[in-house]
Amino acid sequence: MNLLNIIDGEISHILNRAVDGRPPSLDEAELLFGCTGQEFLALILVANHVRKRAVGDIVTYVINRNINFTNVCVNSCRFCAFREDKDSPNQFLLSTDEIENKTREAVKMKATEVCIQGGLHPEANLDLYLQILKSVRRVSPDIHIHAFSPMEIQHAARREGLSTREALKILKEAGLNSMPGTAAEILVDKIRELICPTKISVREWIKIIEEAHNLGIPTSSTMMYGHLESNRDKAVHMDILRNIQKRTKGFTEFVPLSFIHQHTELYKNLSSRPGATGMEDVKVYAISRLMFDGLINNIQVSWVKLGTKFAQFLLNAGANDFGGTLFEENISRIAGSPSGEYLSPESIIALIRDCGRIPVQRTTVYELLG
Repeated sequence: MNLLNIIDGEISHILNRAVDGRPPSLDEAELLFGCTGQEFLALILVANHVRKRAVGDIVTYVINRNINFTNVCVNSCRFCAFREDKDSPNQFLLSTDEIENKTREAVKMKATEVCIQGGLHPEANLDLYLQILKSVRRVSPDIHIHAFSPMEIQHAARREGLSTREALKILKEAGLNSMPGTAAEILVDKIRELICPTKISVREWIKIIEEAHNLGIPTSSTMMYGHLESNRDKAVHMDILRNIQKRTKGFTEFVPLSFIHQHTELYKNLSSRPGATGMEDVKVYAISRLMFDGLINNIQVSWVKLGTKFAQFLLNAGANDFGGTLFEENISRIAGSPSGEYLSPESIIALIRDCGRIPVQRTTVYELLG
């Protein structure tokens, strides 16, 4: 019996078209977010089929380490429990020596990437960001530097009186290889006004991302969900990302970020949802696989936010990348994530093999190393 013949007709039509290589429209994606029961199970099966067609049975991972260089931030994003004020006893700003030491640790553990992000320190001009890059390069001329969100780029540019394009060009010349596509949260301004009112607008985020891509700086793409957004908002966000990808081809991957709520103002004082449900997590992965078919091949699980068992399950619902070893993860941990800060390559490999899939180490830009 063909499962798609016994489910709701409209959902069946959307999924059959996806099997034929025709991604859902924005309206159809919104409809898929509401599915349950047999339609939900069919969505998972189709997403897994589309994943296998796009990338086969390889599941990739990267050996990397995070470096959060400061927790001082002039913004007050309501979903963030990481930030501190400049005069807080818990504030920190890493020295160049500390960044060099963390880079040495990364090289020692055979990492191919350092991922560097921090708060928007009030005294952070472009020179601070350049000093961070130089600190890494003094230790390793070869390690891939994946650093600085679009929000950090705008912050540095404003402090220096430069355009964001000029700042990006200078950072690239100093050794920046790629950027995390964070600070996206939900790309709907009415939601951003509630969860991060002082952060860059949707238009500004798109502008900086496209400037990076056009300068030859690839980026990841992300979406933080499970708070105040609607199904429509999630569909709009994905549609914006795929339209950017059609124009620039600069996204290396899509990373869904399930909201960690426990210690955040957004949950405690503004009545957000307590993070996504398991059903919602699965739908985000499955629907993103269908939405990005032919455009963004790599869908990454965030084991820090989901836990390793659920992350493993999502490899069967559209995902094909297990992310990185991380070594140090402060932002999700401080917000309340119980999933730890480090996962060894051996553990990642075992989880992938348990799914009957093929683990392969990769670079940041998805060159296969195995």
